[in-house]
Amino acid sequence: MLQFGLPDPTLTYKDRPTAFGLVFHDGKIACVRVDRGDASYYDLPGGAIDGDETEEQAVAREFVEETGMTVRPFTRIAEAAQFFRKSDGQAINNRGGFWIAEMLSIDPGSKVEADHELVWLHPHTALNELRHDAHAWAVAAWLRRTP
Repeated sequence: MLQFGLPDPTLTYKDRPTAFGLVFHDGKIACVRVDRGDASYYDLPGGAIDGDETEEQAVAREFVEETGMTVRPFTRIAEAAQFFRKSDGQAINNRGGFWIAEMLSIDPGSKVEADHELVWLHPHTALNELRHDAHAWAVAAWLRRTP
């Protein structure tokens, strides 16, 4: 598995199983803008796998929670890990898959994470704007497979 990020040697990073999704529509990719004021950032929708969830189930759940979008993950295109520190300072190593998913519907009322906003970015913009190198790498992996 590819490992992204440089760990701080003074910290202990907790491994966290994760899954993220890539949904494309009209030449753009679904991303989330996470509102942290001046420290806001962009991520691919997704996150931690809860309990006995599969990666596909986690991607579907996270898309609804973060964007209000119902998706169907269908192809796992990449696997990577990313060292980082959460907003609360916790040291995490996200480890998991990246899935291409089909958008089935959008219901903004079903979104539960008020600080997350669905934004559609051109893939090349996403490469520059996504917070995690692992996310940008997954977008690049998709772009290299697309004719």
